[in-house]
Amino acid sequence: MGLISDIVEIFENYQFTTEILVASTRGPMHIVEAARMGADICTCPAAVIEAMFKHPLTDIGLEKFLKDWEKAQAALR
Repeated sequence: MGLISDIVEIFENYQFTTEILVASTRGPMHIVEAARMGADICTCPAAVIEAMFKHPLTDIGLEKFLKDWEKAQAALR
């Protein structure tokens, strides 16, 4: 990822009209790092994109919400 940082810095220093494409990212954190550095585009496998939507706290929160929803619906019946 250091190379991406260097490329972004060089292009910003000289105001080159270009977009920075980061290819073959292998994990969600690479995409996050590339975006923070200023990359315009990332290519990656579909599994990496899917992994970006997965987080243990999201899963726990969704499970609790659905249980509460079911309780609320049961109370209305």
